[in-house]
Formats: sequence, structure tokens, C-alpha cells
Amino acid sequence: MFQYMQEIRALIEKEIRLEWRQKYALNGMLLYIVSTVFVCYMSFKLKVDIIEPITWNTLFWIILLFTAVNSITKSFTQEGAGRQLYYYTLASPQGIIISKIIYNTLLMLVLSVLGFVVYVVMMGNPVGNLPLYLVCILLGSIGFSTTLTMVAGIASKAENTSTLMAILSFPIILPMLMMITKLSKSAMDGLGWETSYDEIAILLAIDAIVLSISYLLFPYLWRS
Repeated sequence: MFQYMQEIRALIEKEIRLEWRQKYALNGMLLYIVSTVFVCYMSFKLKVDIIEPITWNTLFWIILLFTAVNSITKSFTQEGAGRQLYYYTLASPQGIIISKIIYNTLLMLVLSVLGFVVYVVMMGNPVGNLPLYLVCILLGSIGFSTTLTMVAGIASKAENTSTLMAILSFPIILPMLMMITKLSKSAMDGLGWETSYDEIAILLAIDAIVLSISYLLFPYLWRS
């Protein structure tokens, strides 16, 4: 078990080093978030001065969803067949998929928090229950990361990666978005925690199911 944890830690450190070496990828994601928020500000806030809370919430999650897709899609596609074969000889497939999910979750959390701060500064803060909304961002980031990482691993074995990712991720992302929207709406309205236990439990269950499926099925995909 200790050796397995060391393997995951080494793979996560490798992902961080590669991301730090290719700073243009992270900088591109930050530029995408800031520019998208600015466009929303110019289109909504600047013209009418008052934006409806439901519109505020919808725009924010659209930005986060596309940020997740753009940042996590490259998890496997940026690695050639030679590098994947090299990983195959050094690490277990479970270690590889878990390390990528952890790294993508950390990356998504950083992008989500920074995006939320920029969004609040430009668009105002109509959130009534901020701690609940932050929990919603946490669960959404974990859900997007686990789902899109698993789908990226499957799509990397095909030629048309982007199309396959859209088809495979839609059935999983859709119920997750429904729960996220409902939970964030409760936070926007300032409702208490007791009204959102069901949504939180469902989101945790979806994340756990996707993580378990990734852990169990990725070794078969990796061997191909």
C-alpha cells in the first residue's frame, strides 16, 4: 500500500512538472476564464447594471463547464503512444488513472476558485449562502474532473477524440449538472444546509461511482 501511494505521488509530481514546464496551457485557461467573464460583464452587467441571480448562476456554471472540458481533455491526448508505453512498464494502470484524477481535480479547483473570485469582482455577489455555494463548487469540480478524465482516457484510444468525448460525457455530465444547478440555486436563495442534503448526497454518490468505475475498468483499457 505504501509503495502504491508513492507511485501515485510520483505520477502527480510528474503531472505538475509537465504543467509547470508548459505554462502556456495553464495561462491559456486563466486567459479563457478572465476573457469569458469580461465578455459576460460587457454583455450583461455593464448594459443593464442589474443581473438576475438565475442568470448569474447559469453563466458561472457554463464558464466552469467549458473550462473543465478545455483543461482536462488534454490529459491523455497530449501523451504519445511511446510515452504511454513507457508508463505501462513503470506504473500500474490504477496508479495512472488515480493520479490523473487527483491532479485534474486540484487543477480544476484552482481554476474554479480563481474564476469565482474574478466573476464576483466583475459581476457582483448575489449568493445568499456562500459556504454552501463553495461546497457546490468543490463537488462540481470533483465531478467534472473524475468524469472527464475517465472519458478522456477512453477517447484517447479513438481517432476522433473531441466527438467521442462529447458523446460519452453527456449522459454522465447531464444529471450532475442538474444536481449542481439545484444545489447552487439553493445557495443563491440563501437556504439552509438542511434543504440541500439530498443534492449533496447524490453528487457524492455520482463522484464515487465514476471514480470506482475508472479504477476498475481503466486497467482493461490501458492494456489495449
